[in-house]
Amino acid sequence: MPSRSPLPSLFTRIPLAGNYPAAVTLALLALSPYLILTTATTLMEPQIMRDIGATPYELQLTSGMSNAGYAFGAVACADLVQRLARRLVYLVCESGFVLATVLALSAQNIGMFATGVVFQGLFTGMLLVASLPPLIIGHPIERLQTTAVVISLGLFGMVAFGPLVGGIVGSFGGWRPLFAGIGTLALIGLIVGSLTFEGNEPPDRRARFDWTAIPLAFGTTALPFFGVSWLTRGDYSDPEFYVPVIVGLICGVFLVGGQYRKARPLMPVRPISNTLPVVGTLNAMLVGACFTTLLELIEVYLTRMGDFSPVRIGSLVTPQIMGVLIASLLFRQLMSTRWTPVLALCGTVSVAIGGAVLLATDTSNSAVTIPFASFFLGFGAGAGVTPGLFLAGFSVPSIQIGPTFALVELLRSEAAFLIGPVLLHFALDEGLANGFRQSVGITLGITVVGALGLVILYILGGARPEAPDLVSWHAGTSTGYHSPALLAAVRKA
Repeated sequence: MPSRSPLPSLFTRIPLAGNYPAAVTLALLALSPYLILTTATTLMEPQIMRDIGATPYELQLTSGMSNAGYAFGAVACADLVQRLARRLVYLVCESGFVLATVLALSAQNIGMFATGVVFQGLFTGMLLVASLPPLIIGHPIERLQTTAVVISLGLFGMVAFGPLVGGIVGSFGGWRPLFAGIGTLALIGLIVGSLTFEGNEPPDRRARFDWTAIPLAFGTTALPFFGVSWLTRGDYSDPEFYVPVIVGLICGVFLVGGQYRKARPLMPVRPISNTLPVVGTLNAMLVGACFTTLLELIEVYLTRMGDFSPVRIGSLVTPQIMGVLIASLLFRQLMSTRWTPVLALCGTVSVAIGGAVLLATDTSNSAVTIPFASFFLGFGAGAGVTPGLFLAGFSVPSIQIGPTFALVELLRSEAAFLIGPVLLHFALDEGLANGFRQSVGITLGITVVGALGLVILYILGGARPEAPDLVSWHAGTSTGYHSPALLAAVRKA
């Protein structure tokens, strides 16, 4: 039951409070605009560079810092919602996203554009943590399976849709109108949110700023993402690359370790350090990173080697949308059963199949192989990431679903942005004719070895397929999964 808010009457008269379709619309409009742009921008980069006088490095740095903002924003919001009502956080962040989009679409130089896009990422990461928990636990349990589909489509469905949007804009022009459309969607989201989002009493208005988590989360995201962006203008041997990456990864180790040891952590690292949530989180990181890497390699290869138009490239990878949709609907049926870990593994296997198909790809057969591979990549993303999120989410009390998603999204974003640009730079260094296949082969190897490692970790944990106790989890009386500790079977031997 939603709690009565102590906020002023302006914020308590919510016409659509408790309306599930409105809550779904709110969540999709909070996440979708930015996630579409994350995969649409690549195919319209030449237009943007020409219009604002930017260099490839400046655009890559903008993209990197925007992704860093997304990951950091999720953690920052997990801290803020302890002291502030979620409704207030949502309205401020959605308003900020609208203003950031206006700044980006009206940009006359890279400074204005970069500022707008980075704040788009920051506010979207915050919106994820502000908007998803009320959708998941604020409605009857009968809605939970549909909510899982919404989250899957909102996260990876929109990412899969981005290349088609970017391809159309890249071929026919109009990146500013696209940003205007994105801003309009966000404005509609703001209106829907003001009519739907209920107020709440923050859990702890006196909670102190987490000086161990927030600065480390900033270093964990900003530093490596800057270092990897440097590869657009430099090389692996440059200190501008390896120093930020190494320092950022060290920050990440201290972040996770510190949260594990704290009695009252911002993010529940200790509860999700057991077999099922660890396997789910690692699977989401693995699938997300390999999916993103292969998609980037496809786009660059077809652009530079095949001289394909952006719209043709976007069309060739469009079957990934169908893959995500099928995976999402399948997860809807399996979420309450014991087969969620199996579905997550199937997602990893599907990405591996997509990578294997890409090994046989060249410009002469791409009209057949790219759509085929894209379908498996899309299915893998939908089947591997969202189930992984929920394996972690169901392993903690439902009230901690927001901080849990923040941690998993931070780790997933970190993996994706570290692997993708590095392997793309390797492919370009080797020459795309050979470098493309080599980078695809490396990605395929990472996927296969990672999948085998996760299976071994699952077995050594002594885990057995079990259905989650969703009723107790949703009511807040228990966790959904009661996972064995890591390597529990080995410890007992």
